[in-house]
Amino acid sequence: MAKKKTPADSLPELLEAAKREMLFELIIKLAENRTDVRVECLEYLQKHLTLSTAQKSRSEGEIIMGLWGDLYSDLYDLDEYGGGDYDKEDGVTDLMQEIQTILENSTVDEEARRGLLDEVVPFIESGNAGMDDSLYDLAYATCRSYDDWLNLAEMLEAMNKDWPTDHARKIYRKLGEREKYLELRQKKMKYGNDYHDLATFYWDEGNRKEALSIAEKGMKNGVGRMDELREFLSDRALEDGNREYYLAIQFEQAVDHLTLEKYKSFKKICSAEEWMLFEPKIVEQFDTSWASEQLKIRMEREEYDEALALLLKGNYPCHVGDSGEALLIAKQLEERFPEQILTYYLSGLTQLNNNAPRKEYARLTRVMVNVRSLLVDVMKDEARWKVFAAKVKGENLRKPAFQEEFGKVIAEWGELVPTESAVQRTTKRW
Repeated sequence: MAKKKTPADSLPELLEAAKREMLFELIIKLAENRTDVRVECLEYLQKHLTLSTAQKSRSEGEIIMGLWGDLYSDLYDLDEYGGGDYDKEDGVTDLMQEIQTILENSTVDEEARRGLLDEVVPFIESGNAGMDDSLYDLAYATCRSYDDWLNLAEMLEAMNKDWPTDHARKIYRKLGEREKYLELRQKKMKYGNDYHDLATFYWDEGNRKEALSIAEKGMKNGVGRMDELREFLSDRALEDGNREYYLAIQFEQAVDHLTLEKYKSFKKICSAEEWMLFEPKIVEQFDTSWASEQLKIRMEREEYDEALALLLKGNYPCHVGDSGEALLIAKQLEERFPEQILTYYLSGLTQLNNNAPRKEYARLTRVMVNVRSLLVDVMKDEARWKVFAAKVKGENLRKPAFQEEFGKVIAEWGELVPTESAVQRTTKRW
């Protein structure tokens, strides 16, 4: 069979024959209404020509505005409809990141940077595109000088909205605009981190008395987000050698949404005598923490009866993606409480005799592996396992997907031969 001929590429030949003026006109025409072509031309020429500072600055400005043009319509749609599909969001995010990188690593002129900022700010004010972090990052990347930052702060403040105002306040503080910072700060003093922000402002100024006064006021009036404020005051107490106040604040920090890590950290900072004083108080707070954290703390304290009671009160994790911490703890309790843990495992066999999707059958196999391990390896009762497994197999013989999934995971599944009595047996014993 004759080899198919590849058509000759005539473009190089025609370009070779064209005059300079004609090529110039062609490129301008192609780039005139196609930002992708314009950006590609600018990037190519930047790499292959030696440009003056002014030329480089202007061309970089054109590149970022070209990229902005490429993403604008998608960003407008996201803002108009309150978000969109992941591909569109990812595309907009990638282009904004590309613009930000150029801004941070080049000398884009002020006119282009201010022009881009004017384009970005309306989307920040709307806040409807679901792209807040990327938009703020891009706005920040346009700023070089004191005047740039001040201009951005004033634009954000003018929106008269909580989140933009928070950003404006932080910028004013960064710039040393004391009065403007304090003016905006006093408008919002609700959470612990609001008081922490103001306290550290005075602390940085060297006004220790006012800083501590604000922090103490925050401890009384703050309504959440107290971690940073407590750390600030506990550090001051430690510096002053006020051990009693230091421990009191650290205790509050520990029991606020108590976790195993907080429990261990607080115990670590206490002496044996101090722990004897605080331990009963911290135990009183167990019921205020998440059940999963209570379970881990009880295991840490070797309170196995209490841990078992908590485990049995909860549900066996039935969804793919669960952390598995409860199952790890169940494993640790198998030797001490084999029958109770068996009951816990069996509670995970939902839909065992019902029709279900294949992924549910796959989940059931993971439960069966735990049941088998407990009966065979821990309780040394292989006969009991085979009776139960044969019953399960027999009751699901008409489900090919079920049998396939169990056959993949349970090694002896194919060898199990359920008898009539095994199939009819109830599960009350289990």
